[in-house]
Amino acid sequence: MKGVSQRKRTRFASAAVSPLHGGACNAVGGAVVHHRASHTMAAEQRKLLEQLMGGSASTRAASLSMTDPKVCRSFLVGTCPHDLFTNTKQDLGPCPKQHSEALKAEYEGLSDKEKQKYGFEYDYMRDLQKYIDDCNRRIDSAQRRLEKTPDEIRQTNALLKSIAELSSTIHNGTLEVEILGEMAEVSRAIDEFYRVRQAQQTKLDREKELKALSDTSGPSGHQKLQVCDVCGAYLSRLDNDRRLADHFYGKMHLGYAQMRKTFDAFPKEMRHRQRAPMDDDNMGPGGPRGPRSGGGYRGRGGRGYRGGGGGGW
Repeated sequence: MKGVSQRKRTRFASAAVSPLHGGACNAVGGAVVHHRASHTMAAEQRKLLEQLMGGSASTRAASLSMTDPKVCRSFLVGTCPHDLFTNTKQDLGPCPKQHSEALKAEYEGLSDKEKQKYGFEYDYMRDLQKYIDDCNRRIDSAQRRLEKTPDEIRQTNALLKSIAELSSTIHNGTLEVEILGEMAEVSRAIDEFYRVRQAQQTKLDREKELKALSDTSGPSGHQKLQVCDVCGAYLSRLDNDRRLADHFYGKMHLGYAQMRKTFDAFPKEMRHRQRAPMDDDNMGPGGPRGPRSGGGYRGRGGRGYRGGGGGGW
């Protein structure tokens, strides 16, 4: 009886435990299946990413050095222009060169003397200069579009000439009225007086025409458009403060403002470094990759830049 009771207790314990044990097994099994599915999905995503990136992109990036021509030197030194204008009218698209955070950190860890030997900053300035010059050309072109057309210039000159002639007529007529009055030629003096009054009214009409032409001439018209001298966008003098703030703190304006500020600060930074003692081995004026004639760094890029998010007027 004791053996039978023991077997019953064992079966009872097994029956009591087995549902819980089976649930645990199912849970563990489900977790394993889920883990394998997640692992497979991640592997597929990595494979797809590698296909989109053109193969083993991560392996290639890890094997690059700072001096590799495939590496974006603008990204190493500062901010690549391709990253400044994404989703704007001036979107430059993806940079054709590699952006490696590891190489950027390595470059930033170098001393000023070591950075000078590489000369990457001059490459960065030439890159910025190219985009700043393109922007300046757009600004000049936009400004020309706001100027008067040849026909509007002819109309303006004709009105100015007519106003000048009428002014002379009024002046001479007024003198003649005085002289005729002194000579007691009352009838002639009255006739001349009316001619002077008519000339004055005509002159007033011509002046109104000239003002109207000046207000509406050029594509700017009544909107009073002018060009932002930082990014080249059109601005209206009638815009409220909110619209102007949207422009000055917009991505495109701030991008060009950052470019110009960095470009204009470069000569000052170079002068500051040259005051410190430097190793002259393998160093030319401004470094081994310093200014080159015909396309090298030029100390210009401002257009009256006022810095920050403001300016542009």
